[in-house]
Amino acid sequence: MLTIAAIDRLRTRQERPAPKIGRMLQQRTLKSISRAVGVGLHSGQRVELTLRPAPADTGIVFRRVDLPEPVDIPMNAEAVTDTRLASTVSNGGAKVQTVEHIMSACAGIGIDNLYIDITADEVPILDGSAASFVFLLQSAGVELQKAPRRFIEVLAPVEVREGEGANEKWARLDPYHGFRLSFEIDFDHKVVNSTGQRFEFDLGSGQYNRDIARARTFGFTKEVEYMRSKGLALGGGLDNAIVMDDTKVLNAGGLRYDDEFVKHKILDAMGDLYIVGHPLLAAYSAFRSGHALNNKLLRALLAQPKAYRFVTFDDERAAPRGFAEVARAW
Repeated sequence: MLTIAAIDRLRTRQERPAPKIGRMLQQRTLKSISRAVGVGLHSGQRVELTLRPAPADTGIVFRRVDLPEPVDIPMNAEAVTDTRLASTVSNGGAKVQTVEHIMSACAGIGIDNLYIDITADEVPILDGSAASFVFLLQSAGVELQKAPRRFIEVLAPVEVREGEGANEKWARLDPYHGFRLSFEIDFDHKVVNSTGQRFEFDLGSGQYNRDIARARTFGFTKEVEYMRSKGLALGGGLDNAIVMDDTKVLNAGGLRYDDEFVKHKILDAMGDLYIVGHPLLAAYSAFRSGHALNNKLLRALLAQPKAYRFVTFDDERAAPRGFAEVARAW
């Protein structure tokens, strides 16, 4: 015979809701179109940029719409054809230079699919950081798509090195459930040496916009003068780069962060690595790395099929911390 207490316990068990089934971690694109106009850092050319939503599994695709026949340049490690001053991607004879800042913004807020229409061969430098691109992307709104985000999970360490002694530089990927970057710089310059030389950033913190996106590219007056004599850095100036002489920063407002130089290197690395076409699940560490070594690292990873695999998350709760949320505006 059931007591009243037993009946209540039975009723409670029957009324208890079934465990929730987690939502798939979905791909993302934009909700609407976003546009910007600026100049190329090296070419000095006026360039129009139009960011457009793209279907699931498209990836990020630059489209040279100024050519007689528009040419698409999909992002993948093999698309990088020049890394001397920036990351340049190409398809046939069509190229787009200086893609790393907008690619960093896409990585920082988790955009998977995007068409980037461009009217010249170089992405506009805007303010020299990724902040303006983050603003453009977030202004358009982020749209979830009915397809799982595909990650490249690093399963074994991969490292590339160049030089010896004072000229040594290296970059490395290690297994990690998330995406963490650690970078150390080493410049023989009074101003740079007086700032933070090393920084570590975890994308799962949700603080890309606050901690990384606003860090600007930088250069030295001697280098700028030399590059301009070679027809480069024609669009560069104090409004889109940190410029230093031998002893001081020339920008009236000074630095945005106490460690802005190393943070910009992390910004660049995020953009360079996102060119692989998928977000990485890995810990990246580097010493004096740059665009060339970052791309060499991607190619070294892809050359070792046992060092990585593609993964998705049917339940977003199983994804690394912070990966299910859209990055907050600053």
